[in-house]
Amino acid sequence: MKFLRRGYTLFSLLLPATVLPISAGENDARSPENIAVVADPLEVITISASRQATALKNTGMSLSVLGENELQLAGHQHIQQSLAAIPGTWISRGNGQEHLTALRSPVLTGAGACGAFFMAEDGISLRAPGFCNVNQLFDANTEQAGQIEVIRGPGSVLYGANAVHGMINIISPDLFADPMDYISQEVGPDDYYRSNFRVSGVGQNHAVGIYGNLSHDGGYQAQSGFEQQKANLLHQYQVDNFSAKTMLSASHINQQTAGFIRGQDAYKDDTLRRSNPNPEAFRDSQSVRLYSRLHWTLDSGSQLKVTPYLRYTRMKFLQHYLPWQPLEKNNHQSLGVKTLYSRHGENFSWHSGLDTEVTRGDLSEIQSDDFSPTIPSGSHYDYQVKSTSVSPFMDLNWLVFPELTVNAGVRYDHIRYDYDNLLSDGSACAASVVNCRFMRPSDQVRSFGHWSPRLGLVYRAKKQLTLYGELSQGFRAPHTSELFRLQAGQQSADLDTEKLNSGQFGIRGGIKKLSYDLSLYQMEKSRFIFLDTNRQYVGSGKTRHRGLELSLTYPFNKQWRLSATGTIARHKYARDLTLSNSSIKDNEIDTAPKHMANAKLNWTPTGAINWQLEWLHLGEYYLNPENTATYPGHDLFHLRGQMRLSEKFELSLRLLNLLNKDYAERADYAFGSYRYFVGHPRSLYLTLRYQLD
Repeated sequence: MKFLRRGYTLFSLLLPATVLPISAGENDARSPENIAVVADPLEVITISASRQATALKNTGMSLSVLGENELQLAGHQHIQQSLAAIPGTWISRGNGQEHLTALRSPVLTGAGACGAFFMAEDGISLRAPGFCNVNQLFDANTEQAGQIEVIRGPGSVLYGANAVHGMINIISPDLFADPMDYISQEVGPDDYYRSNFRVSGVGQNHAVGIYGNLSHDGGYQAQSGFEQQKANLLHQYQVDNFSAKTMLSASHINQQTAGFIRGQDAYKDDTLRRSNPNPEAFRDSQSVRLYSRLHWTLDSGSQLKVTPYLRYTRMKFLQHYLPWQPLEKNNHQSLGVKTLYSRHGENFSWHSGLDTEVTRGDLSEIQSDDFSPTIPSGSHYDYQVKSTSVSPFMDLNWLVFPELTVNAGVRYDHIRYDYDNLLSDGSACAASVVNCRFMRPSDQVRSFGHWSPRLGLVYRAKKQLTLYGELSQGFRAPHTSELFRLQAGQQSADLDTEKLNSGQFGIRGGIKKLSYDLSLYQMEKSRFIFLDTNRQYVGSGKTRHRGLELSLTYPFNKQWRLSATGTIARHKYARDLTLSNSSIKDNEIDTAPKHMANAKLNWTPTGAINWQLEWLHLGEYYLNPENTATYPGHDLFHLRGQMRLSEKFELSLRLLNLLNKDYAERADYAFGSYRYFVGHPRSLYLTLRYQLD
């Protein structure tokens, strides 16, 4: 009851202010005459909810959409700056372009942390299941997306493994709908600059375009910064009952990484803030993806989509967060096909498909110098894994009567790993060393299968009032690093699939000008995989998650619009885990803020001017399982503006951390000390954009 009372308090506080949208963004194409086109949040179209275009108001999921207008106004240098507007979502920013993710969850770390979230480009996972990386969002061109969609809660029926806590889907632009071409140049502090471009040609049946960006950041901290390049080549074709969309995506980042600064409240120390304890740290990553989505509209209202795709990633980085600093190299290559067959009737529709993928991945870890007898120099790991996955699914929608729709779906995923150790089996240390840090299991084949069900209801009580609910389950197979990169004498990891059972209830609608979306959820995750105090992977964890999420938007008139999101959540350990030498049952999970909020006030005095003031609140959170160390949270203000100078030129400015607050992007407690990634001081970014003919 205490939890619900706090939720009601948040709702009552935000309702009079009537702050951010149901979707946190817009879906309309940009207009040369008006840089602040805003769509009705209830009419926003989403792709992720059913793998095809669907009105948000008709979905039973908790889903938010950031449109192209909102993304351009945010002009994020890091994806965290845009996704902060989504309730229940926190992209914890590391140094440079690094990040960790929370979607209805604590910020998760470790080898399999990325497996809790499905990160995709046009519905295709950025990394293969079992081979993901916690920083994988930097592979995608989020800066120039047509829109970004976020599903909060499990999405495994449609997307399979890794859609446990939620999904982030980067949707590419539609050249037929938005043919605008441009070039732009942005400058900012610490030698930051970014060049964006988009050029396209659109005919009656064909559209071809290329867009991308090149960025350089000298780094706020000493001997840090990055260079990054992203490019997308897009071709679209449409005629009669057939369309095709083909895209080639490529990205590269070369980053000099600043490590944690250490010491309690070190982020408040002016000297420490600029320091870099790990000037030797770096990350070099490349990715290439190619897909072609073929779409046929058949007789009797049925549709068929077939999407073959290729994926390649390669990365090397220094593990600066470990005192012995080994070098990791990893890569994987994938070939896959996603299929979807849909049939629509008057009161009944269904979707079915088969997703298949084959992947080959390699990983090595090398240490240049001896650290101790149990942590020697040389090759710690060098292995290859061949993976196959086969996943049939079906999703049904039944219009029981005009006001009530029932949705039911089920999916089965079969994942197989064929592991080949390229070094000697067993310990990486000398024969006389006991309890070696690094253990290499012998060659083996591991298989995992999992059923994922979903049942949802959407009840349209009134034209502007919809109730929705959903019972669903998400899962992930163990990550290859959890199975084959063992430590401390562990010969084999006896792990099963993690699963999460979720129930949610929501209400969305409008009262005159006000649009709102309120959702309550409760989830329980079992067979949670973690590295215990003996540094062995075990799968006996159990956690509980519950929360309240609210989105509001209220346009006072054509000039003023106020919008907000709020989150209250509790993420707890449901049993004692060997993460600590003391009891942690019912403790809060570390790096899980109890409350988050975001509010934006937009002022559009004319169609050529748009100003936005943003308030971002991150609540207090614990830094360790024992709940003895905390970060107090912070409040930030940002000011953004867009001004159309002429028919061709547009000027944008972003004044971030308006009040010059000392804060930490991420706080942590490890190896007996407080550690922080530093938040940047007040920073001004200017962008000049030129619209091409």
